[in-house]
Amino acid sequence: MPPPHDYRRPDRLSTRAGRPIFGLRRTHVLASAIAALVLLAGPAAAAVRSDATLGVRLARALRVPHVSERRSAALAVDLATGDEVYAHNANLPLAPASNEKLAVTYTVLTRLGPGFQIQTHVEEDGTQAGGVVDGHLYLVGAGDPTFSSADLAALARGVRAAGITKVTGGVVGDESAFDEKRTAPGWKPSFFLDESPPLSALVVDRAQYRGSTNRWPALSATILFRDALRAAGVQVPQHIALGRAPLDAIDVTSVDSAPLWTIVRFMDQQSDNFTAEMLLKLVSLIDVEQGSTAAGARLVTRTLTDAGVPMHGVRIVDGSGLSSLDRLTASAIVSILRDLYRDPTLHPLATKSLPSAGISGTLKDRLHNIRGRVHAKTGTTDLASALSGYAAARYVFSILQNGSPVSDFWARVAQDRFASALAR
Repeated sequence: MPPPHDYRRPDRLSTRAGRPIFGLRRTHVLASAIAALVLLAGPAAAAVRSDATLGVRLARALRVPHVSERRSAALAVDLATGDEVYAHNANLPLAPASNEKLAVTYTVLTRLGPGFQIQTHVEEDGTQAGGVVDGHLYLVGAGDPTFSSADLAALARGVRAAGITKVTGGVVGDESAFDEKRTAPGWKPSFFLDESPPLSALVVDRAQYRGSTNRWPALSATILFRDALRAAGVQVPQHIALGRAPLDAIDVTSVDSAPLWTIVRFMDQQSDNFTAEMLLKLVSLIDVEQGSTAAGARLVTRTLTDAGVPMHGVRIVDGSGLSSLDRLTASAIVSILRDLYRDPTLHPLATKSLPSAGISGTLKDRLHNIRGRVHAKTGTTDLASALSGYAAARYVFSILQNGSPVSDFWARVAQDRFASALAR
C-alpha cells in the first residue's frame, strides 16, 4: 500500500509576473469536515467466501443488445487483495464521457489539497484621500466556479468597510488569470452554453445575467459589481471596462470560496461540466502564469503518470469529458480510484463525492435494488457511457462503453447489472 500523499499545497499560485491571484486559507475547515463525514460503507468482513461464479455473472451482465463488446471495457478489482475479479479490454483506450472528471478530482485534491480555497480580490490603483479613491477599482477573478452575487455583495461591503465612499475612475473587471478560450478542444458547437457556461476567470452565478447565460461573463460580472458597490453606499461612475490590474495595485478586500473538497463533491455528484473545466484551468496555475485547458491537461497527465497510473493510450484533453478526443482505460480509472481509496485523508472525501446508488446525485434514480451499496461516477455522451466506482466497500470497478452512437439505455442496463452483481 502506498504512503499517504504528500500534498503540494502552494501558499500562492501566481500570474502577472509573480503576482498572487489566490492563496490557501489554512483553517480548521478540512479537519472539521472530515470529522463530520460519515464513511458511507463500512469495512468488508474479514473472511468472505470467494464466489467462483462472480466472473461469469459479471461477463453475462455486460452482454446487452446495441452495445459492442469490442468497443467496451470493464475491470473489477478486490480492494483488499488487489486481485482482478473480472477484466475485459481493460487496457483499451475509450472515450470516457464524464468519467474524465475522476482524473480532475484526483489531480486537484492531491495537488492543491482538500482544504484549498479560491480567493477573488478587489484592488485599487489610485490615491486615496479620505473616502475618495482617485483611480479605479479592479474586480480580479481567480477562476472560482462557485462565485456568486452574494460574494459580490460581500466584496462591495468590504470596500465600504475599508473606508471607501467614492471612486472616480470606475470599475474594471480582470479575467486575466485564465486565457480567453470559452470552450475546450473536441467539443461539439452545441456544447457551448448548452452543456457549460463560458469559461472565464471571472464568472458570477455561472454567467447568468438578466435571465439568460451571458457569452461575456467578465463583462456582466463587472456590471453587477458596480451595482453592488452602489447598493453598499459607494459612488462609482456608470461606465465599466475590462482590463488587467497593475502590478502595484493595492488589495482592498477579498472573498474565499468554500473548501475545494466541497466544490469537487458538487462536480462529481452532479457531473457538472463547468466546474470540471474551471478546476482544470485553475490547477494549471501550478505550472503556468495564465490558466488554460491545455496546461491543465498536461498537469493531469503528469500527475497520473507520477502516481503510477497506467497511461498507455490515455489522452487527457479537457476536464469534463465532453471532448471527443479524450481517452481513458478501465485500468487507468481503477488505478485512480484505488489510490484515492488507499489515502486515509482522501478516502472519506472521495467516497462522499461520488453519487450513491438510489440516494444521491446522478445515481439517485438508479440502482435502488442496492441502495447505498455502490458509490460511482456516471458518464454519458452520444459516443460513450460509463460507470466507475466502489461496490460494497470491497470492489473497485470501471465500465466504459463506446458506440456511434452508443445506446444509453442498454449501456445503463449492463452497468446496473454489473454493479449489482458486485454489490451483492
